Amino acid sequence: MSVTEINQTPPEEPIAIPSNRDGVAYLYGHPLLNSLSPPLHQTAHQTHILPPYTRSPPIEKYLASIKSNPKFVGSSVTMPHKVAIMPYLDDLTEHARQAGACNTIFLRDDPTTGQRQYVGTNTDCDGIREALTQNAPDPSRFRGRPALIIGGGGTARTAVYVMRRWLGSSRIYIVNRDAAEVAAILEEDRRRNPDPNAQAPLIPVTDPAEAARLESPAAIVSGIPNYPPKSPEELRSRAIIQAFLGTAADAEKQQGVILEMCYHPTPWTEIAHLASAGGWKVILGSEALIWQGLEQARLWTGKDVIGTPGLVQEVKDLVSKTIAERASAKSSL
Repeated sequence: MSVTEINQTPPEEPIAIPSNRDGVAYLYGHPLLNSLSPPLHQTAHQTHILPPYTRSPPIEKYLASIKSNPKFVGSSVTMPHKVAIMPYLDDLTEHARQAGACNTIFLRDDPTTGQRQYVGTNTDCDGIREALTQNAPDPSRFRGRPALIIGGGGTARTAVYVMRRWLGSSRIYIVNRDAAEVAAILEEDRRRNPDPNAQAPLIPVTDPAEAARLESPAAIVSGIPNYPPKSPEELRSRAIIQAFLGTAADAEKQQGVILEMCYHPTPWTEIAHLASAGGWKVILGSEALIWQGLEQARLWTGKDVIGTPGLVQEVKDLVSKTIAERASAKSSL
């Protein structure tokens, strides 16, 4: 089984699929102009991409459309539907439950009834995990050390799960300009994990002096847009981040890594510059994008996509080229 089309939404009328194609997958969300999922999956499966639609339909209409399509194998789900779509699905994986969001729909036969199930998962967990562990000089250094999350959205929630389950972080600092978003993360976490002693604690950090005194994190995941700070809250958060990252004088003693999830319009953000100056190894968000996409492909096709000789490098080359071209076009405007 292979993925044959990636698009924002199924068309209003069925499209005839040539007999040499046996599956169809969709990209569901809005806006999607800058999404790298279509070229990623095109490279992974040598597939044709149909002309894009201009808007995604409501969730109920979208699900009715894919459920009526016998060729459907899966869907990538992006903003603004990652949370809203979850109650409509037949089941959720632990990844989706703990991350509090669904970015992927795949098919599974119910073990009892044999009926087709539409299951939500979150392959961003796989993307963040692989980006960190495959690019760190020594992934074992994560275990028993603090970690830091910058942001308060879906990436932050996913990173919490990754840091606890796979990195073995001792505690997790959170820095974000919006205190209400941090409070929401803490409350959701209490509901999912009522035993505070069973998990690495979440620790909001709101003062640069406090950040300077804390044990340095071994891993950082940054999930905020690349905009210069302007408001008092943004400026304070940036000062806290700078305190954690250190300065050029600290560069030789740093051994941590930072995953900068923002790669549009350019993957080398202001935070990436600050981190590099402070001696941190910067991992680009495109790495997480690649690994989450390859996990999607595995779920949709049932094939060992990563084990296909040369495929991972081909996908990496394609994504790097596409990002560079888009950054160049942006800078020339």
